[in-house]
Amino acid sequence: MRILEEAEKQKFIYFSQLKSNKNIQNLRQFKKIILFDGVCNLCNATVTFIMNRDRHSKFLFCPLQSELASVFLKDCDLSQTDSVVLVTQASVCVKSTAALKIVRELDGLWPLLYVFIIFPVSFRDFLYHRIARNRYKWFGKQTFCRTPSENEKELFIS
Repeated sequence: MRILEEAEKQKFIYFSQLKSNKNIQNLRQFKKIILFDGVCNLCNATVTFIMNRDRHSKFLFCPLQSELASVFLKDCDLSQTDSVVLVTQASVCVKSTAALKIVRELDGLWPLLYVFIIFPVSFRDFLYHRIARNRYKWFGKQTFCRTPSENEKELFIS
């Protein structure tokens, strides 16, 4: 729990053990992996939103319900999270910090939203939690994780 609190305060958690996992060998060419709730309609819509604004394919996507996500989360001591997680080659961010760092990488004017990083993490995460806590009620939930289309398959890992 202490590590999760540190991540929320924008301190980065470094991990080296992930490189030994055979599924991660192909990920070295990519810099950023987004772990998301694969059964959440809001989360799936957000993944589609990101894919449509990521011309250079900077991101890979991995549902939190997958075995690979479990490896990432365990190695980062984040096994109890249901939040969006941004994993880079050297660090991990969660919740509002992850969302803002993701939006900073998108095409168009979306990176302008990164200005909200100046607000305290506690305030940003308070707003994040309000939405996250009600996401199933407001947007619905699927029975199974999203199945990527043929065009999307190369962007999903599990």
